[in-house]
Amino acid sequence: MGSRRVATVFGGAGFIGRHVVQRLAKAGFITRVAGRDTERAGKLRTLGGVGQVVPVSASITDEASVARAVAGAEVVVNLVGILFERKPGDFQRIQAEGAGRVARVAAAAGARRLVHLSAIGADAGSESLYARTKAEGEAAVLAAFPGATILRPSVVFGPEDQFFNRFAGLAAVLPFMPVVAGETRFQPVYVGDVADAVMAAITRDDTAGRTYELGGPRAMSMREVLEFVLEHTQRRRRLVPLPPKLVEFQARIGEMLPTPPITRDQLILLGRDNLVAEGARTLADLDIAPKAAEAIVPAYLARFRPGGSQRAATAG
Repeated sequence: MGSRRVATVFGGAGFIGRHVVQRLAKAGFITRVAGRDTERAGKLRTLGGVGQVVPVSASITDEASVARAVAGAEVVVNLVGILFERKPGDFQRIQAEGAGRVARVAAAAGARRLVHLSAIGADAGSESLYARTKAEGEAAVLAAFPGATILRPSVVFGPEDQFFNRFAGLAAVLPFMPVVAGETRFQPVYVGDVADAVMAAITRDDTAGRTYELGGPRAMSMREVLEFVLEHTQRRRRLVPLPPKLVEFQARIGEMLPTPPITRDQLILLGRDNLVAEGARTLADLDIAPKAAEAIVPAYLARFRPGGSQRAATAG
């Protein structure tokens, strides 16, 4: 057992993480799922053999716990990121300083490969704190671990996503669909393709020190996303664009909630397309053919159709 390869995945209990953990286990790695919620991570034990998937208590803001989590690991994957701050400074602590800490400690521990998940739109000059700290995190990672691979996905979709599912849930309860930044375009990428990209970054020598932007085969505007959701949930809802000043007011109010529906920082991000940049390395450079949303999303949105939950329960 001691000779088996070890991988540590920070944020491994999350939406993307469980797919990465499953692939690492299948590849034969003893996989440490590092995070603050070890109970949630413990549910992933079934993804591997007995003793192969191991929950580890760690926070990327705490150096000692990071060091314990990566000790003896050949591979380190950092999937940790946040969409909003629960307290001021969270973006800086987690996405910038935390990313750099994982890279620095992994390098000191002798890890062979490091994969860091960033995001399309990471930009040191952005007005968005999210985008700036993503860029700062990338820079800190490469400074500490020059052979790291950076992956920048667009919006990630899959059965547990908070994108298509979120809009489908709204369509089920609202009499109309509010539209914010209707012309902004996204390139939704399948969670399984992102996990495959992580594995390619681990196993291929030509990925060291490189950055890849991950997007699906189709760009969709926000309006097209909503139309797609309505079509596949069989809901008839009018699309109603919301005035920018109203949306900003709602964001200010929403930021007082534990989980805001939208924040002012996210509104800044919505002002810019979230697409793979021209000339960027992509999934194709990793020999991965991206799966289309049309091939996957309708199956998991079926439960949002009128009577869908009941039919699913009967079928189960």
